[in-house]
Amino acid sequence: MVGAGHRHQLYLPGGSAVHRLPPQCKLLAVFSFALVVVATPRERFWAFAVYAVMLVAVALLARVPLPYVLRRMVIELPFVLFAFLIPVIGMGERITVLGLSLSVEGLWAAWNILAKATLGVVASILLAATTEPRVILLGAQRLRLPSLLVQIAMFMLRYLDVILDEMRRMKVARESRGFEARNFRHIPVIARSAGALFIRSYERGERVHLAMLSRGYSGQMPIIGEISASARQWGTALALPILALAVLGLSL
Repeated sequence: MVGAGHRHQLYLPGGSAVHRLPPQCKLLAVFSFALVVVATPRERFWAFAVYAVMLVAVALLARVPLPYVLRRMVIELPFVLFAFLIPVIGMGERITVLGLSLSVEGLWAAWNILAKATLGVVASILLAATTEPRVILLGAQRLRLPSLLVQIAMFMLRYLDVILDEMRRMKVARESRGFEARNFRHIPVIARSAGALFIRSYERGERVHLAMLSRGYSGQMPIIGEISASARQWGTALALPILALAVLGLSL
């Protein structure tokens, strides 16, 4: 069943006050916080420092360990590499740093990307660590996000592990026949496996769709269980973006 429990590796079970907040409150809070961070002028170093302290406070309240957050920040690595390249290839006024000629405007752009992307990534990690994926999607439904997009995300979440299990079975089957991918000559075998995996996934999707139609599916997923939020819960969740907005106001 699509609405069945599904614990993702990013989710950190717990009973903190942050865990107990309704998902729609946390979704709106993280989105609003990200907007405030993006709107902050890049020259306001102190404002970004305050935002970072606020996220640390949320992590402590949610009992999310720092190493847990740092390990999952690897997803930001492409942005970091891109940011380090900007001062090198940037145009305009240049300065010398450790023997390297760097663009001043490029340095500002790199700082802008790193600061805002890092804060956004950490906020997203805290959201994922304190809210189960399926509950996040239920919160998206409560916020009246496009139904079709929410349904696609639900199915993707539900059948991701199914496809990964299929990949593992195909890998075991190849290795049981003595196959090991060691060089470029083995690429055709991997390509054929990928094609077979696509076909199997597509066929399984068709079977699931037919099963849903036979059970009365009409394009709308039923909402199992209402997730209501009180005014106090909304106020608690929105305290983060409201404080961030106050910092932004002082920085302008």
